[in-house]
Amino acid sequence: MNDIAPVAAWDEATYQRMKAETSRWYWFGIPTFFRAPWNEDLTAADIGLVGVPHSSGNGSTERDQHLAPRFLRHMSGWYRRCHALYNLNPWKECRINDLGDVPLPEAMVNDVSVKHIEAYYKRLDEAGVRPVSIGGDHSITGPILKAISGPNAKLTGGKKVALVHFDAHTDAYDHMPHWLGSVRSAAHWAAYLVAEGHVDASKSVQVGIRGNVVTLDWRKSSDRMGYRVISIDEYREIGIQRTIETIQERVGDSPIYITFDVDCLDPSVAPAAANLEPGYDGFTSSEVIKIMQGLKGKNVIGADIVCIIPTKDSPNNITTLTAMVIMFEQMCLIAEYLRGKKK
Repeated sequence: MNDIAPVAAWDEATYQRMKAETSRWYWFGIPTFFRAPWNEDLTAADIGLVGVPHSSGNGSTERDQHLAPRFLRHMSGWYRRCHALYNLNPWKECRINDLGDVPLPEAMVNDVSVKHIEAYYKRLDEAGVRPVSIGGDHSITGPILKAISGPNAKLTGGKKVALVHFDAHTDAYDHMPHWLGSVRSAAHWAAYLVAEGHVDASKSVQVGIRGNVVTLDWRKSSDRMGYRVISIDEYREIGIQRTIETIQERVGDSPIYITFDVDCLDPSVAPAAANLEPGYDGFTSSEVIKIMQGLKGKNVIGADIVCIIPTKDSPNNITTLTAMVIMFEQMCLIAEYLRGKKK
């Protein structure tokens, strides 16, 4: 005998209440970044979370970097909702939506795809939406910044951006016509953005550099353009507080863009980085988080995370989980700044 009472038909109010009750659990519903609403309407967002599933700009390493947005959507559903240090609930302070992925129908052709990426982000700039993106390889930063910084950019007020660049490599080659066939590649973006008037190198910092020394003059292009390079060796010498002060002094009151390549982290922290640099210790997660938090109150117009290969990750997906934390920190820096503008 079944003594369970029959379930009454749901009315709309019951349906919406039950959806709200289950939305806190990451295994319910359709995966989005941090369970943010999926809404492609740019007029409904202050901060746009964007996937850039692109792998053809870095032909020298393994592919599959285009899978990172899908993995991070899955992993980020359970993550924290508030930033305790900032006393901030970003979801209540700002309209934050998952805008979906940049459509890349010619994904295996880098120099076509970067044009599509630039056109996509120009829409965000025109709408005043600050993007926090996950790639994809590091070639995505070039077209993003061509769209949202420099002449005619709304988010920077027509100014060049100050770049805060976490990486094991400078990505500032300017002496090669292409990188394995890609002109606008992951190896060139930090150079052409300066040459074309979108990044102010005199206010920018490349931090954590410890890349493979292919030539003895490998830092020459960054130095000549005016970047301040803080190698991992210098960081260990001057310490975290002086590093933060150096970055703060450098960027001043400029609009800031943060780009974060996971290979700046130690391989023990991020084993699924596309360009692993073993043997010479990289950053720990807590170190880069503290450095990034040194930008609190600054005008961060956007940010990205790049170069994760989810298919190479550990069983617990530690690289994607770490990227999730970095992405949340980037988002909260923007939300904290926007909160301050309301006061």
